[in-house]
Amino acid sequence: MDAQLQVITFLRLVMITLVPYVLAAQGTMLGGRTGVFSVAQEGIMLVAASVGFLAAYYLGGLLYGVLAAMLVGGIVGLLLAYFTTTLKMDQFVIGLALFFATAGFSSLAYKVAIGVTLIPPLIPTLPDVPLPVLSQLPLVGDIFFRHNVFVYLAIVLSLVLYVLLYRTGIGLELRAVGESPLAADSLGVNVTLMRYVTTVVGGMLMGLAGVYLPMAYTGTFTEDIVRGRGWLSIALTFFGGWNPHFILLGAFFFAGVEVLAFRAQVTNVGIPYQFLLMLPYLATILVMIPGFRWARVPAFLGRNYDREKRAQV
Repeated sequence: MDAQLQVITFLRLVMITLVPYVLAAQGTMLGGRTGVFSVAQEGIMLVAASVGFLAAYYLGGLLYGVLAAMLVGGIVGLLLAYFTTTLKMDQFVIGLALFFATAGFSSLAYKVAIGVTLIPPLIPTLPDVPLPVLSQLPLVGDIFFRHNVFVYLAIVLSLVLYVLLYRTGIGLELRAVGESPLAADSLGVNVTLMRYVTTVVGGMLMGLAGVYLPMAYTGTFTEDIVRGRGWLSIALTFFGGWNPHFILLGAFFFAGVEVLAFRAQVTNVGIPYQFLLMLPYLATILVMIPGFRWARVPAFLGRNYDREKRAQV
């Protein structure tokens, strides 16, 4: 019975932990499907965690924090789209610049608003919302259907994105922009609009991934709260082959490794904690070796399209 309880607890933690990976990776995938490759995930998650926490703390509601995080994530996505799609600047360089800017602003905003305190301010964490009937099922009810709304959102979002991309005309146009914007443009698809919309929405999803951390884990903001999850979400996107359903499945692995590393630290297994902190990144390297062989990225990923020249830049 004790072993069964440990398994249930482990799987529940995996469900809670996979949320930021899914949201950030789906945001990466969405922009990448139209050719815009973001590397600012870590910074967007940091600034969204900071701004979202401050909004929830001062305005007195988690919903305000969620909206603020989505807004700041969308703004960063808009900047990325403007510099790369309108000004045709290098996507990797702009992404890194936005990462450093947002990471720095996240710390600055918190220190200006809160200052240096011995006891950090706290906000309420997200409550569990058991699903009627399903939460009463033996075993699976506790594992899958007794979580906060973000867990359900991550799963539903992945399914919706799959239907959008592969079962609708808009999804076909969106994928066409990422494969050959010249061909899509010649058929009347607004390449610029597609890139702007997907990049902004992708930034909003990354913002949700960031604000989830203080709202579900700590109840407060710390400068190391993201802890590389933004970078790992990029690896997850490649590992999932830029497909929303495979990204969701891959998130279970990434979250499982993180939970294993955490539980190993708290149970004092005799392994240096520095090595345990490295474990998610080591596991990422190992799975990405075969992952890169089968993953098919959008053909126009990371490249800018000049409509006037009707050529690839």
